[in-house]
Amino acid sequence: MENGTVNGYEMDTPKNITIKGILSLLMESIDGNNHSRSVISLGMGDPTAHSCFHTTHVAPEAVVDALQSGKFNGYAPTVGLPQTRRAIAEYLSRDLPYKLSSDDVFITSGCTQAIDVALAMLARPGANILLPRPGFPIYELCAAFRHLEVRHFDLLPEKGWEVDLDTIEALADQNTVAVVIINPGNPCGNVYSYQHLKKIAETAEKLKVLVIADEVYGHLVFGRNPFVPMGVFGSIVPVLTLGSLSKRWIVPGWRLGWFVTSDPSGMFRNPKVVERIKKYFDILGGPATFIQAAVPGILELTDEVFFKKTINILKQSSDICFDRLKEIPCISCPYKPEGSMAMMMKLNLSLLEDISDDIDFCFKLAREELVIILPGTAVGLKNWLRITFAADPVALEEALGRVKSFCQRHSKQFES
Repeated sequence: MENGTVNGYEMDTPKNITIKGILSLLMESIDGNNHSRSVISLGMGDPTAHSCFHTTHVAPEAVVDALQSGKFNGYAPTVGLPQTRRAIAEYLSRDLPYKLSSDDVFITSGCTQAIDVALAMLARPGANILLPRPGFPIYELCAAFRHLEVRHFDLLPEKGWEVDLDTIEALADQNTVAVVIINPGNPCGNVYSYQHLKKIAETAEKLKVLVIADEVYGHLVFGRNPFVPMGVFGSIVPVLTLGSLSKRWIVPGWRLGWFVTSDPSGMFRNPKVVERIKKYFDILGGPATFIQAAVPGILELTDEVFFKKTINILKQSSDICFDRLKEIPCISCPYKPEGSMAMMMKLNLSLLEDISDDIDFCFKLAREELVIILPGTAVGLKNWLRITFAADPVALEEALGRVKSFCQRHSKQFES
């Protein structure tokens, strides 16, 4: 921790890196220079930055109807509008062997706030939480503010980024409160099989810890494995399911997320637990009321054709990425993405001249080629890279061509 001072008071500030923070630094490193080429960012998982991605017409129409009705200009209940909670419960229940009720659902400002709620609910003196490496750094940042000790378990690239279950068992103790699973995977592009998810649930049950299932990329899959929500195994182990409209409906700026107790055995229905969750939501500001009011129409009326179009673009873009990167000797991709919007690539620094690590690679790439890629250090893997392929295919081809040129220019010359 590093300290800051506000009005004479010492304040602890977590040093954890954030994706937005490092991407801002990368952009700043090329600002102010005159260039004939445009900047191409493959760093942020925001598909709205590219013209090939747009939300269904149903979504803005539902928002306009809710706003023009004049019924949703006031405060919503702090846990969310009843009709919104009910609609999300019905939507998620389609993929579960049991039915969620509206009481299981709490509305949040995007999945980021759902993450913070989950960690706030579990935090207690001496507690620790198990996080995947690589993973999503917001978990580390939230844990630091909640004084939750973080313990990392590895995802195994040679096994399709599956969870190292032996490591989870070795890391957990009586103070472990939860294990976090991100599926479909960010930053790895993996999609876990039913069998692997069941093993995770059985391991968590054995260790008597609950599972936080981050499913913000739910249903965005295009490989061999279908999307299986962790809540399917809620009868084995209690699950906190986190999700949002952001990715599947391509509306990240609407900040509509959810925190759901997927728990048919009823552990979370303990009156004290429910009351604690409700009290915590009393101090939060949820999404705009009219956005909440639009959710039932959005969930009910969106056509499958819209989802299929998004999936097809993501598959095409991920194929371009995987194929083009095979042409670059210093970069290797151990796993072809099967879902989400991102993938991990390993750097072979021994093939490069004057590149010290992944951060150095990304800053020099940004300055020389105007391409933004996230260094793996930001997600927990040094000397790896994360690329977001939710981009226009033409821009993606151009960006990867520039990466290839950059690597050729910086490659070591070996004597024959």
